Amino acid sequence: MAPQLTGVPGSGAAAGGAAAVKPQFHHYHHRLPPRHHHSSPASLLSKLAFWSVCSLSLLLAFLLLSPAAPAPRAAPESPRRSLHASPSSTTSWGGAAWEKKVRASARIRRSGGHSVLVTGAAGFVGCHAAAALRRRGDGVLGLDNFNDYYDTALKRGRAALLARSGVYVVHGDIADAELLAKLFDVVPFTHVLHLAAQAGVRHALVDPMSYVRANVAGLVALLEAARAANPQPAVVWASSSSVYGLNSHVPFSEHDRTDRPASLYAATKKAGEEIAHVYNHIYGLSLTALRFFTVYGPWGRPDMAYFFFTKDILAGRPITIYESAGGGSHQTTISRDFTYVDDIVKGCVAALDTAGRSTGSGGKKRGTAPFRTYNLGNTSPVPVTQLVDLLEKLLKVKAVRKVVKMPRNGDVPYTHANVSLAQRELGYRPSTDLQTGLKKFVRWYLEYYHPELAEKHKLRTSSNGKGSRGRNGSSSSAR
Repeated sequence: MAPQLTGVPGSGAAAGGAAAVKPQFHHYHHRLPPRHHHSSPASLLSKLAFWSVCSLSLLLAFLLLSPAAPAPRAAPESPRRSLHASPSSTTSWGGAAWEKKVRASARIRRSGGHSVLVTGAAGFVGCHAAAALRRRGDGVLGLDNFNDYYDTALKRGRAALLARSGVYVVHGDIADAELLAKLFDVVPFTHVLHLAAQAGVRHALVDPMSYVRANVAGLVALLEAARAANPQPAVVWASSSSVYGLNSHVPFSEHDRTDRPASLYAATKKAGEEIAHVYNHIYGLSLTALRFFTVYGPWGRPDMAYFFFTKDILAGRPITIYESAGGGSHQTTISRDFTYVDDIVKGCVAALDTAGRSTGSGGKKRGTAPFRTYNLGNTSPVPVTQLVDLLEKLLKVKAVRKVVKMPRNGDVPYTHANVSLAQRELGYRPSTDLQTGLKKFVRWYLEYYHPELAEKHKLRTSSNGKGSRGRNGSSSSAR
């Protein structure tokens, strides 16, 4: 509070005009005549300004010298918002009700089953993998930040599909260390299937930092949580066939060089493989990297060629087909080792079942732990032109093709997986050819986006209840 102005010797009162001042020396035998001072308006204003400055100075000194009050901490049962949620997120986590849902979802329902944290569970492969694990009785908890890299409605649809089978998908970011620590505290996971990532080769040209945050920082945050957990889980995670980059030796083998990435996406996945090795070496985490080769199928990603080709062919829009330069002036249509999602999921599940235990305790390594890398592909590369031929046949619509030279956007002209190691150690044997897989995808696509066309093309599934029945159909399947 500002000090009150009071009268002083030889001065007038603060308000009310002139005031008499009592004699100051009482030993005189006579009284001095009273003196009257009439302060001018300018004098009063200067005094007020002086005291105002003094008051403000005291207030500032008090504020600056006072110790800062500690930030309020959330109550143990209060919900906490994810630190790295997508901008539109209003989802909270924490509290007794939330923990109950987490435990119920992660509860094992079969003898010898796993309790698995599936990151990226609202993503394409994550949704299918979580559903497959749940069907066989494993405990499954999902984690996804529902970012807007592509239509979030599709991710919500996948999460709703999982919810109907009893899998709860926590809305949170993989780089949120506090959330991860809480999840591992609530549930003693035996395994982690880490599929969360920023996908897509070309998007890195637009938003490069999103790849570093998700694929590098996010992986480190997860591995930190896993190595500190007690017990430590075995971790199986999605690398990519993109790590082979400019490698010209085909089919790609796990023993081939991977130090020449052609895109930032590939570089972040390669960095992830090196980071994983460090955590295996120092902390005894059991780590398995799976290099996926061009996964496709129902509930797929809209940024993949087969998906947006289907959309554009139905809309009568031209589709762009890239050609890469071959020897001399020869041009070659790019080819991909298209792998149906069910085959990829079988490889993921086999990797979890054979992962072996982590050997760390309290964050310290107690022995050698498994460190493995496998290709998961179809072993049969197909030119993109053949993919378009099959889509035309299934959709009964002729595509408007625009063939152009492949730009320098990080794509590679050819992928081909050597899966002999996965066959030998995981029992991995892909069984779905491109025509069969595309038929399943087109059936789902039409029923999800264009049910009237599904009826017209007679692609609606039989009455046995398998397959999807549109966006809100009760029998939608992630298989």
